[in-house]
Amino acid sequence: MFKVTHLENGLRVATAEMPQMSSVSVGVWLGVGSRYEPAALNGVCHFIEHLLFKGTKKRSAKEISEAVEGIGGYLNAFTSEEVTCFHARACSDRLEELLDVLMDMLLYSQFNPSDIRKEREVIKEEIAMYLDEPQHHVQELLNATLWPGQPLGRPITGTEETLNGMGRSQLLSYLASNYVAGSAVIVAAGKVSHCQFLRAVRRYARGLQAGDRPQFIGSADGQAEPQLRLFTKSTEQTQLALGIRTCSRHDERRYVLRLLNTILGENMSSRLFQVVREDRGLAYSISSSASFFADTGDLVISAGLDTDNVEKTLQLILIELRRLSAIAPSHEELRRAKDYVVGQLDLGLESTDARMNWLGDQLLGYGRIFSPGEVKRRLRQVTAGQIRALANELFRPERLNLAMVSPLKSAGTLERVMRKT
Repeated sequence: MFKVTHLENGLRVATAEMPQMSSVSVGVWLGVGSRYEPAALNGVCHFIEHLLFKGTKKRSAKEISEAVEGIGGYLNAFTSEEVTCFHARACSDRLEELLDVLMDMLLYSQFNPSDIRKEREVIKEEIAMYLDEPQHHVQELLNATLWPGQPLGRPITGTEETLNGMGRSQLLSYLASNYVAGSAVIVAAGKVSHCQFLRAVRRYARGLQAGDRPQFIGSADGQAEPQLRLFTKSTEQTQLALGIRTCSRHDERRYVLRLLNTILGENMSSRLFQVVREDRGLAYSISSSASFFADTGDLVISAGLDTDNVEKTLQLILIELRRLSAIAPSHEELRRAKDYVVGQLDLGLESTDARMNWLGDQLLGYGRIFSPGEVKRRLRQVTAGQIRALANELFRPERLNLAMVSPLKSAGTLERVMRKT
């Protein structure tokens, strides 16, 4: 299903052959993201992502989009804490055209000073937009609370101050030092032959500068008591996010945490959704999610609710955390969680985009590709006792971090509630 070739300069090429599909998704992945950035360059990876769409030696910004959309495809990109990805999808007979556009963007973007000035302002508008969205803003506040003074706690977009400090020389220097062959993975999924794709990639490989993947700045955990960060704002609702540091993507407990999260709040059958929304009608939206990084991770419970219901809802959330810590889930509840996660995995890998993402994420995250079958087997092996034990380890008062965007002017009562967990 998955094939990987390592080229001489350190570049990795991978494919997921799906002969039944008519499309192909191509991704250029770089093992660098916001947590690799020094404080003064916070947002540089996201800035570079934007600028790679602004024109190359042979294509203008308009011609880049036309080259893909004009053949019925689409083109996009994203930057996260640990990776940056540029990807495109079209009919499989357009594979080489997609690859040419993506590699042209990576290797030959111009970084014209006028484009840098304009895109800097565009990103500032993006930052302002996120600040106007309480659901997004509260997540950034929580990150700053979970990882104070650390790259993981900084916004991926950067800030106005850091953006203003980045000129063409800083951007090009960061690009040359970090977007190198040893940091890159080029992948394709769909109706594609590995040999065909490998031949196509080799034509561009020599354009990538040799070099190893950069080192990120590690996370630190010195928390000794619950933390609360309140941003007072005149809003109709309070948005809250309760976060707990967990384990890294390399920790064997990640499979346990994946199922714990499903039981706790991932879907409409979860405990939090049933208790907070269905039974008491205290919130329209409440959910939990787990994220994994190279050396750490987090579990985040998010909710949007009437401000009058905040204390009651927080108490209910903490009761559910204590219950999961004290009593192992039933055999039936655990079976449903496993069936859900396995089913979501199968459904999520049906598209060429999903397979392309699987390849890039696994190769950069683990240095290898786990088969879906292996992941499902590991999930099936998780026991109810392991879930209770992990919950008991994680859900302690000194590990809790609460962020809120709310009309509330103080939150002393909520701090006392957290300390009683």
